[in-house]
Amino acid sequence: MTSNETDIYSENVLLCYPLLLDSCLRAHRLTVLKMAMYAFMVLMILTTVFGNLLIIISISHFKHLQSPTHLFVRSLAASDCLLGSLVMPYSMVRSVEGCWYLGDVVCKVHSSLDMTFSISSLIHLSLISIDRYWAICDPLRYKMRVTNNTVTVFTTFAWLFSFVYSFSIVFSGVNKIGLESFIMQVYCVGSCVLFFNKQWGLICSLLTFFLPGTIMSSLYMKIFHVARKHAKVMSERVTVVAKGGLKGQSSVQREGKAAKTLAIVMGVFYLCWLPFFTATAVDPFLNFMTPGEVFDALVWFGYFNSTCNPLIYGFFYPRFQKAFKILISTYICGFSTSNNLIPE
Repeated sequence: MTSNETDIYSENVLLCYPLLLDSCLRAHRLTVLKMAMYAFMVLMILTTVFGNLLIIISISHFKHLQSPTHLFVRSLAASDCLLGSLVMPYSMVRSVEGCWYLGDVVCKVHSSLDMTFSISSLIHLSLISIDRYWAICDPLRYKMRVTNNTVTVFTTFAWLFSFVYSFSIVFSGVNKIGLESFIMQVYCVGSCVLFFNKQWGLICSLLTFFLPGTIMSSLYMKIFHVARKHAKVMSERVTVVAKGGLKGQSSVQREGKAAKTLAIVMGVFYLCWLPFFTATAVDPFLNFMTPGEVFDALVWFGYFNSTCNPLIYGFFYPRFQKAFKILISTYICGFSTSNNLIPE
């Protein structure tokens, strides 16, 4: 193709790299639509980053929030915050423009971090469900089993496993074995797509999503069953010993409400990521028939989970509501407050 033909071709077709013949096509969208997409995604990113930062600061600042459960929540918020700051901005440009401008190595790092933070979130939710199960179903041995040191060990494992698992898969290329000819046909300069063959599509979906999700659902069903039994017993005691009964009932209600809030967090995670992991498992068996834009939308629907978590805590958890108000009024609005204690 001559230079004149290349210029004519570039004028008619939008390319990520106009000077390269094997360049990917750039997304052809109206300017208004692109601006709307950028505005929505930027708002989503800012909410994810600053909302989860607020959770991290709240738990770190207030001693009443530094229980083992909340330390798990803080580590979960760190995972969501890193996803919002290190992954989502680059995914935003790729989604709106339809191009990846940072090269293949950065693409692999980006995909690895994307997997790392998503898997880390699921592992943390699994640890939280186990923590709540022990707290409500075996409260006498809970404080012996779950300490701050125990939390540190398990969160360290969660981060290491997520990091090693994700980076080893992406950089080793085991997920692409058997797809070499297909990838050569669809590859173009300016793309950043992570393909999974049939084996690894199933392994990743089952190991990192469906199996843990099933275990978490079973644990929370058991938790709510036991919590109802405890509430019934305490409601009977309150008629006999008013003061002591009310105190015990308050404790049971507090544990039950915390479990419900965390179950909502788990449910939102499951709802947001279910379509993506289902497509990841099924698409290789359908010869990758899912359109790229649909898959991209499923990824952002999964990202939306990280945006929702701080909003859930703010709406459903009185302790976090008060912590947020104190931090915002003190450090953002500049109001001094003497009420720095979070109620039990």
